[in-house]
Amino acid sequence: MAWNREREKAQCNHGQRILSMSNHGFAVLKKGASKDTRLNFTDYLYEALVSENISTFLDEQEVETGEELKPELTRAIKGSRASIIVLSKNYASSTWCLDELVLILEQQKVSKQIVVPIFYHVEPTHVRKQEKSFGEALFKHGQRMEAEKDKEKKRQAARKLESWTEALKEVADLKGKDVNGR
Repeated sequence: MAWNREREKAQCNHGQRILSMSNHGFAVLKKGASKDTRLNFTDYLYEALVSENISTFLDEQEVETGEELKPELTRAIKGSRASIIVLSKNYASSTWCLDELVLILEQQKVSKQIVVPIFYHVEPTHVRKQEKSFGEALFKHGQRMEAEKDKEKKRQAARKLESWTEALKEVADLKGKDVNGR
């Protein structure tokens, strides 16, 4: 079974939002209209950045319709000095979202990018231990990997699954905030 990137791209639009601030005061908000965070926390965060005159890249406004989002977001993440990751219930359901998390954490190591997780109605321990919705999502990704017939694609998927698992553990161990300010 092949990984369906278009379906994953659509799922990412329901699973997470990422904010990155570039070296030039430019903010990137991955407006992935999560049903967990839509029209509330991340919209408020976006509006607060704009009101403070921080130039903000909002994917649905800055990327032409039909253009691949991934390269645009990849460049924005790599050019940023800080990222805020809003981890919500449906965060791990998308391979696109998990790939972006891996990239952000790589940038933290390579370029000392600041990474601040916000746990939006999820417990850091559920992220760290891949429990509840995080465990369910990774289990489904694992099932798709196991169903893959092509041995090389299956090996690649296994490496990705391992990198996602490690990235979730790593982000859960970072100092962050939950929606209650803890």
